Formats: sequence, C-alpha cells, structure tokens
Amino acid sequence: MSTKKLLIPLALSALLLGGCSSTMIGERLGADQIVLADATQVSKCKSLGRTTLSVLSSLGPITRSAEAVEDNLLQMARNEAVDKGGDTVVKGASMEYGKRSYEIFKCK
Repeated sequence: MSTKKLLIPLALSALLLGGCSSTMIGERLGADQIVLADATQVSKCKSLGRTTLSVLSSLGPITRSAEAVEDNLLQMARNEAVDKGGDTVVKGASMEYGKRSYEIFKCK
C-alpha cells in the first residue's frame, strides 16, 4: 500500500476522533447536574466510593487531544455518580493517559 493511500484513512480517523470527542460518551439523565469539586470542598459530604475510568486516548499513531480525553473521562464520572446516587465528583490521579480515578460524593 502506498504512503498516500495509508495517510488518507489516518487523516479521516484523526478528524473523526477530534470532531466527535464530546459525543463519544453518552450522557445519562441527570449527569449535567453533577458538580466537579475540589477535595477541600467535600469534607462534609458522604463518600460513595471511587471509580477508575478509561477512554480511548489514541487510534494507532493518532493521539486524541488531552482536552477531549479529559472531557470524556469527566462525562463518564458524572454518569457513574448518577448511577451511584451521587451529586458531586472529585478528580483523582491519572495513572496513564486516558485513565483517571474519581471520588463520588453525596453532598446535598
């Protein structure tokens, strides 16, 4: 396969990954109400546990933008909070690009 023929699918993949990054992860009903807080803001909240999430960070040699990856991780965390009855998430450590932990809390 020629280099030119190989570049076309890769370029299309890059456009698709970048262009639909915010819609790659579905939003559960109520997820838009979940608050992203700092650890210092949840001292009086009830902890509902920790979740470790991962999303697609690259496709072959094409790496997704950090913003798109973090947006997807946060959406997944908000979805998880809805499932667990939480209303707040706190961003935790990132073990590697495309993976992050979140704490889920019930504050209200």
